[in-house]
Amino acid sequence: MGLWEAIWKSSLLGAVQGLTEFLPVSSSGHLSLLQRILGFSLEGGSMTFTNIMLHLGTLIAVVIVFWRDILGLFKKPFKTLLMLVVATIPAAVVGLLCNDYIDAWFAGEKGLLYLAICFAVTALVLILTELVAKKRKKHAELNWGNTVAMGVAQAFALFPGISRSGSTIAAGTFAGAKPEKIAKFSFLMSIPVILGGFVLELKDIVFPAEGVTVAIGSNEVIGMIFGVAISALTGFFAIKVMLKVIGKANYKWFSFYLVLLSLTCFWLDALAVLA
Repeated sequence: MGLWEAIWKSSLLGAVQGLTEFLPVSSSGHLSLLQRILGFSLEGGSMTFTNIMLHLGTLIAVVIVFWRDILGLFKKPFKTLLMLVVATIPAAVVGLLCNDYIDAWFAGEKGLLYLAICFAVTALVLILTELVAKKRKKHAELNWGNTVAMGVAQAFALFPGISRSGSTIAAGTFAGAKPEKIAKFSFLMSIPVILGGFVLELKDIVFPAEGVTVAIGSNEVIGMIFGVAISALTGFFAIKVMLKVIGKANYKWFSFYLVLLSLTCFWLDALAVLA
């Protein structure tokens, strides 16, 4: 890949990753679709390297926005920290056991069809979340019940097209937690998940599977510098937007967008356009 091609493609992926990691539309689903459209090769470890770096960008955004809350996790009595650890366990278990299988399914010939289904599921979840949120009058503080529910929901978001932020916000809303509490906890939940994904993908770079040669050129490295910076900037913007959206429980436009995206994936799969 040439230098300028690497820069503009990585920058585009960075912008999409930063926005969709925190907006309830699934960053993994968008990256999977966009990588197909841009013709990225999944061979030689280049896509694994790309995903590692883009996720680091969004991690930077979370730390910048929530650094006070992150420091607060380590103050006695550590209740929020413990709830965060427990809420991360479902995604960690599913990720360790099923991540390779999920990647294979969505990288295969039926990947677009699976994306279409998952985008549609997220659209439905967001509509239901808005209906429930606007009817509820009383809200509870964060507790073990609603944070565990958010953790279980986060595990389902390992499937590309199922939004992590959308799933956790929906679970917290259905469990009756306060919107502002749901928002902060959902974003804090992204930290161990992003770090965990980083470690798993880094493992594939450092210890590639037998018969796989990891080939990352200098152009890709330079491109990723732009991608990481843009991912962090757009991620910061997306967090600010979502904090306002969660307060108003206005998810219908995201749902409408995901329905259109789902139909597009169905159409692309039927026509075998990106096969």
